[in-house]
Amino acid sequence: MYMNTKNSMKMKIAKIISITLVFLVGTTVGCKEDFLEILPTGSLDEAQLSSEAGIEGSLIGTYSMLLGRDGFYAGSSNWLWGSVLGGDANKGTNAGDQAQVNEIQAYNPQTTNGTIKEKYQYTFEGVARANATLRLLAQGAENLSDATKTRIEGETKFLRAHYYFELKKIYDDVPYIDETWDGVEKIPNDKNLWQFIEADLQFAYNNLPATQSDVGRANKWAAGAYLAKAYLFQGKYNEAKSLFDQVIANGVTPNGLKYGLLDNYPDLFNPRNDNNQESVFATQAAAGTGTVNNANPDNVLNFPYNGGPAGCCGFFQPSFDLANSYRTESGLPLLDGTYNDAGNSLVNDMGITSDDPFTPDAGPVDPRLDFTVGRRGIPYYDWGPHPGFNWIRDQSYGGPYAPKKWVWPQADQEQFVDNSGWTPGYIALNIPVIRYADVLLMAAEAEVEVGDLEKAREYVNMIRERAANANAFVTDDGGNPAANYQISLYTQPWTDQGVARDAVRFERKLELGMEGHRFFDLKRWGIAAVAINAYLSNENANLPASPFVGASFTSPKNENQPIPQDEIDLIGADVLIQNPGY
Repeated sequence: MYMNTKNSMKMKIAKIISITLVFLVGTTVGCKEDFLEILPTGSLDEAQLSSEAGIEGSLIGTYSMLLGRDGFYAGSSNWLWGSVLGGDANKGTNAGDQAQVNEIQAYNPQTTNGTIKEKYQYTFEGVARANATLRLLAQGAENLSDATKTRIEGETKFLRAHYYFELKKIYDDVPYIDETWDGVEKIPNDKNLWQFIEADLQFAYNNLPATQSDVGRANKWAAGAYLAKAYLFQGKYNEAKSLFDQVIANGVTPNGLKYGLLDNYPDLFNPRNDNNQESVFATQAAAGTGTVNNANPDNVLNFPYNGGPAGCCGFFQPSFDLANSYRTESGLPLLDGTYNDAGNSLVNDMGITSDDPFTPDAGPVDPRLDFTVGRRGIPYYDWGPHPGFNWIRDQSYGGPYAPKKWVWPQADQEQFVDNSGWTPGYIALNIPVIRYADVLLMAAEAEVEVGDLEKAREYVNMIRERAANANAFVTDDGGNPAANYQISLYTQPWTDQGVARDAVRFERKLELGMEGHRFFDLKRWGIAAVAINAYLSNENANLPASPFVGASFTSPKNENQPIPQDEIDLIGADVLIQNPGY
């Protein structure tokens, strides 16, 4: 969406949305009365949109919902649903701001909570747009070449699978609606969504081209990676391994770059490097398009408070648990779970004002810590050392840390930040839905479960070798490492499946921290209750005004969010069945 020759799809999305929205909203309503079918002035009907340009516009409108449009919690980053609920971060800010989220992060959500409804409805809007595009495609097929028709169908089904994957992860089974729905029949949530997700992704994998005209479009290999991920979530490890093997050996980005890891870990989170060789599939964000909703609206709250980039709003504060997880011993993580213990947990500035002296932790840490967690005394990109207390809205409530991924360097502010909204926190930085390091770690997980522990170690070491690149370490003004960075490879063969499993899972926590994956990982591994209750205990012990007092995680209830009560009231409690425990 910010313009350059490689990213033309970004501007296409911005230009087409305003036309497409008017049409798509109308197509999601099932009214049959003739007087309700009179189109508003300036809108388009299905016949007008059945041209190739109209169908492409409808498809672009389907892509646009990846950003969540104008919702803080509706986009594909899943900062709340994956990272906060997974223990990577607290909601942050203070108790009063966006107070409806407090009950969600404390695992006590009400069925009437507006934030739960927001994610549900906006994600279903993505489904509705996909179905509308498929209906248009059927009507306008005679005007399209076979190759174009197949490509559009593949991209659309890929997107529909993505939106249903989101719904499955958060709400479990919801009503499955495809392009044949008449708009009147009430659809129950009595079918397992995985069969439909797999079918759409299989079609996309079989039919999409390896390269595309625009880098933001889904291609064959993005579909393959996503299908393998769907297999992994269901415990179909052999199927997942087989497909991950194909993706790793042959996968390319839509513009033909062979999949690979960037040399420097922090380059992943700089808007100058969008659509690189590690980008399997990502949102396409843009600034200066006429609407800030094209610039990551679901991340707009997630910046340090009262200084530095954006100056608002203090949300999404990394947890003590996540920060402590980066402690190392002999360059390796503390897989025995003792990273929160006294002597291992990081020295932090909790309760220390910015005017008082403070010396950052001097112990050994994984260098990815300081690209994931903003902490006092460590350079915060080119904004200078993080000042601690002054950049935290309520330290006693959210802790001493600030988010760092998805935040821009000062040097990039003019080019990549949209300042036309109520806050300058709208950034043209793509958010990866799947990146290549994620693929390697998912493949490593599959290898552990099928018994090839050494292949799993190879994949994990690829990730760790990149993280160990000293050229990318955070440095002080003198060019010296800003902390005691120590990271090593796993040099001893992996012979114990349990140890290998723990190592792969912990590597996902370190590599993908604050990227919206953690809760869904814990849930599918069947360890959410144990891990999250330990996290809650640790946060309570460290936060004087903890939002988690009395909170606990109960399985299976808290593994899914409730179906929004408004949806049940609309469809009927006999048709749309509430999740257990709500």
